[in-house]
Amino acid sequence: MLQPPVTIPIAFVQGMLSGVQARGQACEPFLADAGIPPELLQQAHARVTTAQYVALFRLLMDRLDDEGLGFLSRPLKRGSFALVASSAVGAATLEVATRRVAHTFRLLQDDVVLEPVRDGALAGLTLRFTDPSVERPAFLHELLLRVFWRLLAWLAGGQLPAARFDFAFESPPHAGSYGKIFPAPLHFECRQSAFWFDAARLQDPVRRDQVALRAFLADAQTHVIVPRRNDDLVSTRARSHLQQTQPAWPDLTATADALHMSTSTLQRHLAAEGTSFQSLKDELRRDMAIVRLNTSTVPLAALADELGFADSAAFQRAFKGWTGSAPGAYRRGGA
Repeated sequence: MLQPPVTIPIAFVQGMLSGVQARGQACEPFLADAGIPPELLQQAHARVTTAQYVALFRLLMDRLDDEGLGFLSRPLKRGSFALVASSAVGAATLEVATRRVAHTFRLLQDDVVLEPVRDGALAGLTLRFTDPSVERPAFLHELLLRVFWRLLAWLAGGQLPAARFDFAFESPPHAGSYGKIFPAPLHFECRQSAFWFDAARLQDPVRRDQVALRAFLADAQTHVIVPRRNDDLVSTRARSHLQQTQPAWPDLTATADALHMSTSTLQRHLAAEGTSFQSLKDELRRDMAIVRLNTSTVPLAALADELGFADSAAFQRAFKGWTGSAPGAYRRGGA
C-alpha cells in the first residue's frame, strides 16, 4: 500500500518552538536545518511535512540536550524517554507498567506528576503540575499526553484506543486539527489534562522486551508525535483509494463503487467522521502537493496535472486557498 502523505498544521510547529522562544533563543537555525521556511510561521493555515516536523523535534532535543524542549525547569537529558520506557518493559501488566512510567518520570523532573486514575469503567493518566500558579503552554499538555499515550499503547501491543482526552486549557484556534492526533472525544477547560481508556486493558500483559525496545527507540520521535492512520475509518479507505488511482482522481460515484457502497452511504459515513468527499480530496491534494514541493523539483505545471487541475494557475489558486501561501514558498530554501 502506498505510504499516505501526512502534513502537520503550523500551529504545532509554533507550539514546539515556544519553549525555545520563551528562553530567548533564536528559532531560525532550527527551522533552517529542518527545512522549514521561517515565513510559514506567519501563515495561520500553513503546514509542514511529517519529515520536517520530526526533524525539528530531533534537532531541538539534540541541540538543547533536553527532551522536554525547554518547557520544564529541569531539562530532560537525552535518554530520559528511553529510561522511562525501559522501566516499564517486562512489567507483568499494563497497570504495573503505567505505575512504573509515572514513577520514573517523576524522578527526572520537578514540574509535573503523572497520576494513574480510575473513573468507573475507564482508566486514565492525568497531568498534575506541581505549581498551579505557573501557566503552562498548551503544547506541553499536548506533547505529554500523546507521548505517554503512545508509549502505553506500544507497551500494550500497539493499540490502546482512547475513550477521551481532557485538556486543562480553552479550546485553541487549531482545535480543528486535533482529531487526527487525538482520535477520541475532546474535552476542554478541564481541571487536569488526561487521557482515558478502557480500564479492562490494565490487566493486559506487557510482552515487550529489550530487543523490541531498541527497535522502538530507533525511531521513537516518529512513533510518539506523528498522527497514526486509522484503517477502520471509511474516510481512510476513501483517501487511500484516491491516492492509489491518481492521477485519474475518481469522482464520488466511482469511489463509492470501489468501496462497495452507495454514494449516499459513503456520504453518510464521511459526514459521521467529520468530513466530506470534496474535503477529503482537497486535503489529499494539499498534502501531496506539500510533500512533492518539499522533496522534488517537479514543475508546477506537471504537479498541477498530477493533482487533477486544468492548469498551473488553477492549482496555484487552490494551493494558496489551502495554505495561505503560494506553492513557491514551500520549495526547500524558497527556490
